[in-house]
Amino acid sequence: MGKRPVPPRPTGRATELAESAWAIVLFCVACGAVAGALLPLLARWLLTLPWAPFEGPAELLTSVPEPALTLGTVAVGVLGGLLLGFTAAHDSLSVGISGTQVTLTIRDSSQEFPRDEISVLFRDGKQLVLLGPDGMELAREQCGLPWQRLADAFADHGYAWVEEDPYRAEFRRWVPGTPGLPEGADALLRARAQARKHQDDAKDARELRAELLRLGVVVRDEEKRQYWRLVRRAGAEGEGA
Repeated sequence: MGKRPVPPRPTGRATELAESAWAIVLFCVACGAVAGALLPLLARWLLTLPWAPFEGPAELLTSVPEPALTLGTVAVGVLGGLLLGFTAAHDSLSVGISGTQVTLTIRDSSQEFPRDEISVLFRDGKQLVLLGPDGMELAREQCGLPWQRLADAFADHGYAWVEEDPYRAEFRRWVPGTPGLPEGADALLRARAQARKHQDDAKDARELRAELLRLGVVVRDEEKRQYWRLVRRAGAEGEGA
């Protein structure tokens, strides 16, 4: 795929885009409060069934008199929502855009990508993706920012924003034993498939993606399926960054 023309580089102040931490926290708190309010109703409904799971906990819960029961479950829901909200806000993506680089910050970690290393940027589902001139995936991060606002900000600073992955047609679905992969990539994809089955192994799946990129294999996910393509470089076909 040929190199895209580089748009003119405008000057101006850097743009910082970040999700509102308070909005995230308040949304999670509201969801927790609703869940807490509905819990007593669910417990009572379970006890009307001839056979129901968690019958013992449901009986224990409904033995608490009102309004203490509902007030207590709502309080627990609010507390859970508060903890979830702070975690979600801490894990949200913020994007810094200037004429010289793009900075992605998650938690307390930042990645800086010089402008000359970025070919195109695009949205893939709920993820922001940065590609280099050779098609190497530089970054793929979950993004909760307004997409149109993000696209406009990149365009204002002269970056090439596209509507979809220019290499999308090159992806192939992975199945165990798929031919054409570099040595060791099939084993990494097997391990990653297992890691993606467990939410607690998200960090492991992320590290395995990085290992695949080092082999020159770009991975994208669709539900439980993995798709892959190779990065081909002049004089170093199949090697990753």
